[in-house]
Amino acid sequence: MFEVFCSGPHSGRSRRLRLVVSCLALSLALPRIAIADEYHLGSQDKLTIRIAEWQTVEGTFRDWSAVNGVYTVGPAGMLSVPFVGELPASGKTTAEVAAAIGEALQHKLALSDRPEASVEMAQFRPFYISGEVQNPGQFPYVPDLTVLKAVSIAGGIRRSADYGPQLGKDLVTAKGNFDIYDDQRVRLIVKRARIDADLAGKSSFEVPKEVEGDPRLQAIVADEMTILTADQKALKLKLEALSDLKGVLQAEIESLQKKIVNQQKQVDLAQQQLTSIGPLAQKGLVANARLLDSQQSVADLQGKILDYETAILTAKQAISKATQDAIDAQNTLSSSLAADRQQTEADLNEAALRVNMQKGLMAQATDPATVAASATNEEPTLIYSLLRAADGKTSEIAVKEDTPVLPGDVIKVKLAPMASQ
Repeated sequence: MFEVFCSGPHSGRSRRLRLVVSCLALSLALPRIAIADEYHLGSQDKLTIRIAEWQTVEGTFRDWSAVNGVYTVGPAGMLSVPFVGELPASGKTTAEVAAAIGEALQHKLALSDRPEASVEMAQFRPFYISGEVQNPGQFPYVPDLTVLKAVSIAGGIRRSADYGPQLGKDLVTAKGNFDIYDDQRVRLIVKRARIDADLAGKSSFEVPKEVEGDPRLQAIVADEMTILTADQKALKLKLEALSDLKGVLQAEIESLQKKIVNQQKQVDLAQQQLTSIGPLAQKGLVANARLLDSQQSVADLQGKILDYETAILTAKQAISKATQDAIDAQNTLSSSLAADRQQTEADLNEAALRVNMQKGLMAQATDPATVAASATNEEPTLIYSLLRAADGKTSEIAVKEDTPVLPGDVIKVKLAPMASQ
């Protein structure tokens, strides 16, 4: 791309000057782009995607405004882009995703020229911090984040003077938060099972094994069954109403067709009468007014047939619309359920992280080293570690204050064990 812009033929001193400036700007930007490309994407990352296509035949650029926008990497690590569908993004760089989008568009739409996709980070996935900080929890990631900066974002290290009274409060708070997030986790697991059953058209669902035996299940399952029954009942009623409407319209069509048959018979009789009156009128044996009345009668009868045929066409159009409405109702429910399931999966992942975080806080509040530090009221020594996911596995590594933090990392701040007296 750099060579294409810098070596193209141009004329005029001003054009050459602008080209040199553009090339210099690109050369300065290259190191920064290379650094950004080293970042590997993950769930909850938000990307700004822009696509342009050089059309060789017309010699113009085409901007794909319908596709351009901000997209989020889903819980399963997939990126959903219009005209492309879902493509894997987790573990890939922005450059790899951009190349995959361009190739997919060219292949699926049979384009002669491959569209150029620009993929940039719009928002990194958050990081998490727990332990001996003022405000443990989830925070937005910022570039060049280190452990020390993360601790500062979380309000700094908890003051030693707070340890004594704070420990009991922390334990109570952690237990309360654990109960809340664990309740959310169980509810989301059952909700996911209900959505899967709804998508499959089932009238009930089995309790997931991962929450079997939980004392809260009976009420949660009852709530979700009510939602499942209501969704399916609403869809059933709408489809039945549309089916009844189609039946009424079909009966109306059949009635109109019978009327057309009868009307045609009357037209034939009136036409025969007109045929017999015509010669008599020419001979002056019948008044011209009677001839005109017969002609008017034939025209009126034929006009009614046209009205019936128009009514039949209207009824058929209404039947087609009712059929499409039934399809739309099913598709709308399926689309809504699919989006709800994706959001449920994301919420479930977040709830699981929060449950684990509160477990860590509860363990920290009851740790002997923490209790000893609060009793002596001495400034404690802190140790830091990172929980980082890579290749589908999560590992814990010891770190220092200047260690870089990546999006999705969980920072643990602990008290070092007290030295023996």
